[in-house]
Amino acid sequence: MNHCSVLATLMDFCLRRFLAFLLIGGVLARRNGDASFDRNYDITWGNDHVLSIDEGRQIQLSLDNSSGAGFGSKLSFGSGFIHMRIKLPGKDSAGVVTAFYLTSHSNNHDELDFEFLGNREGEPITLQTNVFADGQGNREQRMYLWFDPAADFHSYKILWNQYQIVVFKNHTNSGVSYPSQPMQIEASLWDGDSWATDGGQTKTNWSHAPFQTHFQGFDVNGCSVQDSDIQPCYSTNYWWNTQKYWTLDSTQQRAYENVRKKYLTYDYCSDRPRYPTPPPECPQ
Repeated sequence: MNHCSVLATLMDFCLRRFLAFLLIGGVLARRNGDASFDRNYDITWGNDHVLSIDEGRQIQLSLDNSSGAGFGSKLSFGSGFIHMRIKLPGKDSAGVVTAFYLTSHSNNHDELDFEFLGNREGEPITLQTNVFADGQGNREQRMYLWFDPAADFHSYKILWNQYQIVVFKNHTNSGVSYPSQPMQIEASLWDGDSWATDGGQTKTNWSHAPFQTHFQGFDVNGCSVQDSDIQPCYSTNYWWNTQKYWTLDSTQQRAYENVRKKYLTYDYCSDRPRYPTPPPECPQ
């Protein structure tokens, strides 16, 4: 496998040792099913800005200056291989945020974020990731994407088990919180022009509205839970909990390092004005 094909099949963008995993058509993938939206998800807000296509196998969220929209899974999960196929708004999408994330909806919440930050036409879209554990976040990293996420659907995936959220390592023995609460899968489209593009300097051009994001792949490979106890979800009866998925192999690690070197634009671990002493999960 050559360098380009490695990058195309495995984009494991992580927050150094502490971030969620983005996998584009990756080697860990199973074929996405074609379950209808209503089987596993509900609309959570902006009902009149949601369109069901192809008998529910595709959902379109729209954003205009009156509202955006969002949806969430009916169940909460304690581990899994979570995926969604997404096609972002095209052309001039500055200020527009498409989010795909897991969240616990608790006071000291856990959350794993993918936020796609729109840009002027011809300028690269930024992927921002973040992790919250026990209510503490501020672990942002940002990268440019080397493909056009608005030209077609791309698969974005998170592998989550008790050892890692692929490269979000479990370092609770060092005092670093690790997501351990049941989380729902959510997605949304909303106006973030106060911060999303050029730090909020580039505003949303509403003459291009409505902005539209499309979603597919509503099957869920996850361990659902009915209460706060996710220990049963760590069973090796679930394939994503088996030893093969406790860490990256050498090929995946090299691909990760190549992506960081070429496309990373911000790393909270390297932000000394913000963190004069690096957080404990960062290289010291």
